[in-house]
Amino acid sequence: MRLFQVAVAVGLIATPTLAWNTDVHQQIGYAAEEFLTPWTRVILKQLLEPEAKGSLGRVAAWADSYRRTDEGESTNTWHYIDPADDPPSFCNVHYYRDCTKVGCIISAMTNQTQILKACIKDAKLGKIRHGENATCANAAKFIAHFTSDIAQPLHVSGIAAGGNGFPVTFGGVETNLHAVWDGQIIYSLANVSRFGNETIHPFFQDMVKRIKLDNYFTPTADWVTCTNPSTPLPCAMAWARDTNEWTCDYVYSQIFNGTDLATSGYAKGAWPIVEIQAAKAALRMATWFNRLVDGLYKERDVILDTVPSWIFGPMEGA
Repeated sequence: MRLFQVAVAVGLIATPTLAWNTDVHQQIGYAAEEFLTPWTRVILKQLLEPEAKGSLGRVAAWADSYRRTDEGESTNTWHYIDPADDPPSFCNVHYYRDCTKVGCIISAMTNQTQILKACIKDAKLGKIRHGENATCANAAKFIAHFTSDIAQPLHVSGIAAGGNGFPVTFGGVETNLHAVWDGQIIYSLANVSRFGNETIHPFFQDMVKRIKLDNYFTPTADWVTCTNPSTPLPCAMAWARDTNEWTCDYVYSQIFNGTDLATSGYAKGAWPIVEIQAAKAALRMATWFNRLVDGLYKERDVILDTVPSWIFGPMEGA
């Protein structure tokens, strides 16, 4: 087993987290770029600010820094949904039960997709250039981020605030389960302390090759069966349910008993899960952008009601 080295991780897992680690988000973005069409690349260069250079890898982590600002504080709940499930006994996600009035990742994906549709039309007409429309640039960055977040199992789990309140030990360091799934498992799999942020890492380059070869334990075609921008809510829900299954099938199905997850076998068992979820995120991100840009979808009205029926949920119906 390739063991995770503790010393380099202390700073990364010292505080509760809400997303894949910054470098993981960036690498998923760089992997997604490998599947973009030339036309999508052109449009992204117009939608995003010049410093992004049209790169999803450069902007994929932006939403996490934005939510920590005064302006972006209201987007904090957009990164997850807290289902009223009870893993490992049963797992499920329902939009009208689990999404709250302040928003969740399902409503955020849906709303930002709707915004992006109009932005792409304007970019094609030359009305938007070089990221001059902040709303449109932000919508593209949100989509790049949320297509990754929705693939992380503890972003679709209502237990202990998505595992942030579930204490565990990893590599001799006391942390929480969410942080372990945000980075520590994939670091241990790749045998790195962290990934770079300027270009795609060999681990993710190999992931791209495996996706193209359809070399995972589920067919890659199944990952993108719902990628129609005219139905953003059902597609986001399909992705969330696919992710949520892992909380029953593995995340909370193990006996922890104060063991060190880096050496107990838990991390090793999670390796294929975290890799396939990152791969799904990359392919879905690229496919979503490609289909938005090609415009070959039938527009439908999208009406969201974010008042949950689950009034005793973690947000208490807020």
